[in-house]
Amino acid sequence: MSGLISNFPHDGVVTINRVILKPEYTMDDLQERVAFLCENVKTYHSETGFIGGFVALNSGAVSNEGSTVGQAVESELKGKEALIITFWKTFDEHEDSHKSETFQPLFEQVLELCENGNEEIAYEMMWSGEAYSSEQAKAAKAAKEQAA
Repeated sequence: MSGLISNFPHDGVVTINRVILKPEYTMDDLQERVAFLCENVKTYHSETGFIGGFVALNSGAVSNEGSTVGQAVESELKGKEALIITFWKTFDEHEDSHKSETFQPLFEQVLELCENGNEEIAYEMMWSGEAYSSEQAKAAKAAKEQAA
């Protein structure tokens, strides 16, 4: 099942870039540069393997219910860390996108903002899905109770 990004193949590739801003730059700087980069990928690579993507900002919230590394109140990277996550048919198609003459200058402009350099990790999708509708959730709960 692939509910997060429609048409994402079951054997697709997810890439994740972690960006930590240098102190002299703002999140607005990052948003502007990433917007140009993402528009370029959509324009030039939608027919050559790009499926979709999103950018997520560190909000500072730390889940004390979901974390096992202490009971932090707020992430120290709030507002200065972002993840750029893209979805591809294959890793080779992703790599080809980075070789594009139109992509490289925009990518370099994003890298100028990065305190941490850049390491882009590729992951093979194992599972994704969307929430049940209200009716589906009720049916699932009833089935679990019946099976217990």
